[in-house]
Amino acid sequence: MHQLRVINPATEETVATVPAATAEDVATAVTRAAAAQRAWAALAPADRARLLRRFAAAVDGRLEELARLEVTEAGHPLSNARWEAGNVRDLLDYAAGGVERLTGSQIPVAGGVNLTFPEPLGVVAVIAPWNFPMPIAAWGTAPALAAGNAVLLKPAETTPLTALRLAELALDAGLPEGLFQVLPGTGPVAGNALVEHPDVAKVVFTGSTAVGKSVMAKCAAYVKRVTLELGGKSPNIVFADADLERAAAAAPGSFLDNTGQDCCARSRILVQASAYDRFMELLEPAVHAFTAGDPADPATLMGPLISAAQRERVRSHVPEDAPAVIRGTAPAGRGFWYPATVLEAAGAGSAAVEEVFGPVAVVQRFEDEAEAVRLANATRYGLSGSVWTRDTGRALRVARAVAAGNLSVNSHSSVRYSTPFGGYKESGIGRELGPGALAAFTETKNVFISTED
Repeated sequence: MHQLRVINPATEETVATVPAATAEDVATAVTRAAAAQRAWAALAPADRARLLRRFAAAVDGRLEELARLEVTEAGHPLSNARWEAGNVRDLLDYAAGGVERLTGSQIPVAGGVNLTFPEPLGVVAVIAPWNFPMPIAAWGTAPALAAGNAVLLKPAETTPLTALRLAELALDAGLPEGLFQVLPGTGPVAGNALVEHPDVAKVVFTGSTAVGKSVMAKCAAYVKRVTLELGGKSPNIVFADADLERAAAAAPGSFLDNTGQDCCARSRILVQASAYDRFMELLEPAVHAFTAGDPADPATLMGPLISAAQRERVRSHVPEDAPAVIRGTAPAGRGFWYPATVLEAAGAGSAAVEEVFGPVAVVQRFEDEAEAVRLANATRYGLSGSVWTRDTGRALRVARAVAAGNLSVNSHSSVRYSTPFGGYKESGIGRELGPGALAAFTETKNVFISTED
């Protein structure tokens, strides 16, 4: 049996081995899930909600355990990992609150009564990434379960441990066996088997745009529903009238959080020319203050990259002769470390246009509002972005003009479990989270009842 090795990216030590699911394992899991889903959907909504709240409570009781597991397998700083575990709990609670509010409607028609019913899809596959293993797994799992579906979760090959623990907590909370199953494995084997299984009604995939296109093409063969959350190359637009001290202090977190392994990373910093020099003076000490080190230390702000392969990928985007405007430091010795790096757009090579997925940002000047919008939109992606200005009218104009799904004004906050999340262009299809999350896992059935004699 093929085993997946889980490596601590801060030490390069193997911390666990996990059996990799085969195509046969996936087929067996789908059969079990379909049976569990029928029983789950037949439960009274209040009972489903109660069990999901018990699941949330079970997670709440293990927050520190889950956080430290995330530190070990993903190299996330402890403070980040604690937030991630809490996000899983909060999302389960939020989804549980939607179970009894997932309602149909009565539409006035002639000659009778017309009713609509939201019905669960059946078995849903959630293919989660390694950059935020816990929360993104929950983004698909929680609303799908709340809407009456069964979930098969395939975590990334490098980060299966938190997903497996969440499945254990779901059983502890009383969720039926087979309803929520975790299938660690490789994309070409377990991932493809899930995508191509005819009894999997929907696939939720988070990952690279290239793989997302492949998933979408395979789902098309079955006319299968899909939600894709893919790449990003988000702008951080700083106007001269902004609070420059605040904008510069916040900027490092926008592209260094999770060591830049974030599809929402504001890795293109666009600064109005008249404020450029002052902003850069303020940015340099802020970048150096974003300390890299032992992710288990609560004071650490930036950990290692996930793997040696990811480190090489980041290096491949940064030309050897590219002059770094700002370069931070990283620990020596074992671990997949890469220093915080800020480049000017001229000479930045592919880092200026491609998603690096590492602690690298590119700065560029602009003259006026129109140029800022043009530069912000000069990418095939459209996931996130920030606008820094004291002019409320400008903030709204620019936010509406930037082709991205999640914009923040005087902030870099992109994700809240109670608001929709998703991208434009090649950043994905569909929306996760927010009030409409449960409906995305249902079919609408229309029933007309004649009242004529």
